[in-house]
Amino acid sequence: MHYFGYEPKFWQKDNDQGPVSEADLEIDRLLHQELLAARPDYGWLSEETDEDLGRLEQDRIFIVDPIDGTRSFLAREENFAVAMAVVEKGEVTAALVHMPAKGRTYSAAKGKGAFLNGKPIQPSDRTRVKNAKVLAAGPQLLSQLWPNGAPPIKRHFRSSLAYRMCLVAEGRFDAMLTLRPSWEWDCSAGSLICEEAGAVVTNISNARHSFNSKGAKMNGVIAAPSKLHKGLMSYR
Repeated sequence: MHYFGYEPKFWQKDNDQGPVSEADLEIDRLLHQELLAARPDYGWLSEETDEDLGRLEQDRIFIVDPIDGTRSFLAREENFAVAMAVVEKGEVTAALVHMPAKGRTYSAAKGKGAFLNGKPIQPSDRTRVKNAKVLAAGPQLLSQLWPNGAPPIKRHFRSSLAYRMCLVAEGRFDAMLTLRPSWEWDCSAGSLICEEAGAVVTNISNARHSFNSKGAKMNGVIAAPSKLHKGLMSYR
């Protein structure tokens, strides 16, 4: 937060991957030091750390996004998050999404529910697709991307994918979706928080993702209460 609103240094990553700031790198170094000091036998996957495929041989790893929503952070908007997850043999077992500027911390542990600032959360009870409040970028609703036509939803947007998933978990929005391949550091923590709250999370082929994959990408993300999720998938 000592960088927020004070024009930190930033630059553009290669291959059109967006901006990275000195704040992203400082958070990455801090978490790497603190978390691996506590769990030295864990592997590590982070957006801001050079790839180490040795993680594929480890039973447990940390998956971290130091700032999910760096564009929002640089624009002095509050919709950015720090996302962290523990993955064991492909399954997320613990997750945290912290919103520093909003004072909101979402957390979950496998089989123990999901929470916002320590209070239990649950998704909406929405069942119908028509007029459902769905978090998605505009291009995700182009008709050519949906074999059965784009779903008739009310579209909304927030810049952090992890935050979008948490907003579904707490029922402030009915669903979120992205049809684009998504980095595991963007969606691992949110996936467990959604599932422990009671929502369904799959890729665009309606399959659950096994995290700590070689490419570290999920084939799109659709998160919603069960019946609404089924309805959205019917347009695929």
